[in-house]
Amino acid sequence: MKDFFKQYIPYYKDYKLKFFYAFIGMALVAGGTSGAAYVVKPLLDEIFIAKDLTKLYTIPALVIGLYFAKGLGKYVQAYYISFIGQDIIRKVRDKLLKHTLTLDIEFFQKKHGGELISRITNDINKIQSAVSSQIAEFIKEFLTIFALIFVVIYQSAEMAFYGLIVMPLAIFPLSRLAKKMKKLSFDSQEKISNITTHLSETFNNIEIIKANSTEQIETEKFEDHNKKYFHVSIKAVKTNELVSPIMETLGALAIATVIILGGTKVIEGELTVGEFFSFMTALFMLYTPIKTISSLYNKMQGALAANERINELFSVKSNIISGNEKLNEDIKEITFNDICLNYDEIPALKNINLHIKKGETLALVGDSGGGKSSLVNLIIRFYDAHKGEIKFNNHNIRDIDIKSLRDIVSIVTQRVYIFNDTVCANIAYGQEINEQKVIEALKQAHAYDFVNSMEKGIHTKLDEFGTNLSGGQRQRIAIARALYKNPQILILDEATSALDNESESIISEVIDEISKDKITFIIAHRLSTIKHATNIAVFKKGQIVCIGNEQKLKNECEEYKRLHNLANI
Repeated sequence: MKDFFKQYIPYYKDYKLKFFYAFIGMALVAGGTSGAAYVVKPLLDEIFIAKDLTKLYTIPALVIGLYFAKGLGKYVQAYYISFIGQDIIRKVRDKLLKHTLTLDIEFFQKKHGGELISRITNDINKIQSAVSSQIAEFIKEFLTIFALIFVVIYQSAEMAFYGLIVMPLAIFPLSRLAKKMKKLSFDSQEKISNITTHLSETFNNIEIIKANSTEQIETEKFEDHNKKYFHVSIKAVKTNELVSPIMETLGALAIATVIILGGTKVIEGELTVGEFFSFMTALFMLYTPIKTISSLYNKMQGALAANERINELFSVKSNIISGNEKLNEDIKEITFNDICLNYDEIPALKNINLHIKKGETLALVGDSGGGKSSLVNLIIRFYDAHKGEIKFNNHNIRDIDIKSLRDIVSIVTQRVYIFNDTVCANIAYGQEINEQKVIEALKQAHAYDFVNSMEKGIHTKLDEFGTNLSGGQRQRIAIARALYKNPQILILDEATSALDNESESIISEVIDEISKDKITFIIAHRLSTIKHATNIAVFKKGQIVCIGNEQKLKNECEEYKRLHNLANI
């Protein structure tokens, strides 16, 4: 609990005035509550026993004022504390996403997207009430308890001892319940994360689910996750609700003792009826905030558990560290010197040596898993080599500012990414939209005709994942996006795989044309798309076994001959 407050209290410095207003509201609530308890004494002694007619009119007016102050205070406190809490959560959620997006691509490949969504939404929602309403409730109830204890002690210090003994007696069982609540809350967050993960996976793979008629299987999986979440949630309810009977029982014992002791004092004339009932009213009122704080403490365990999960994500750091050198020059060559790369100790690339100059196209061919995609992933620093160095002109890639590096590289991957936005926003993604440049890029990618035939042309909004486009159309949009950037380095990873032969031939000609002033890497399984490449590197089990132009490889490279023969079967 201490670490939780230590983490979030610094946020409150930006809301000093609003927190002051909220504190005034809390003080009004506490004052109104304790005042209402105290006013019972003059109500009974001065009006009903002493028959004071003046007090008959002043005390009801005082009661109205007390309850108005209490209501106003509650409204002021609720508004300002909610504002502060929700704005803090907005900042934390922004900070968490910003941090998550700085992490390496390897992190995202190992973490399920649904789990990350759950942490950024569900977990942060759990701490929202803690940093807003629950903190305010704690402060308000403590102020109320303090004010009511003052009334109780003022009326009778001796009876106050017996009436308040319940507070230390309740600490042990309540602390045990709090520990159990934290564990259950952590389990609950894990279970809701599993639900979010499963839903994300289900909706992302809906086509394969429909194609295999596995709706019932996925429903049963979801029901299992949902049932586990239900069981944990109901245990949490049961544990939290134990607070009330514990406090009620201990409170009843204390009140029974006070009634006997206080009744004796009234009978013996040591206390007036008004003092006794004022004391009892304050004591009865006192148990409500004590119960509320006990319950809040248990509920806070959910926020603590969620915060631990959030801090786990904050604690993950990127292994790909940006350099400081800006690439403000023309890249004339890229050199790979003895490059080795491992994935979890499994070799992916072994002793790669390459030299590519501006205007050249290097094609990468070989069986799946041979290391082709691993090589291009190093160029854009999705990964760092475990051995060797990559140089852009004379700059070591590790010394280059990552944004500066990625600004000069365009990549079209095997998976086409389409955002739920307009065509022009998809084409110019990450850059300022220039409609004329968008049209030129679409024409280069031979995508303008089908885009222009849409109802709103380049302003047509595309569905999530581009479901309102064909596979070939999506791929052309991706190619147009790469061309819009006008990069110095172009990477095409199976960029024409979804196109028919005629479209592939056209796009290949476009690539040949635009590659004249760039360094181009092409990964292709269809060898027909790379016949004009300057050089072809043949990969096998992470190594380059042959390199040369197509004619040379046909004559001298057995592995390339094998791949060529397979392509012609």
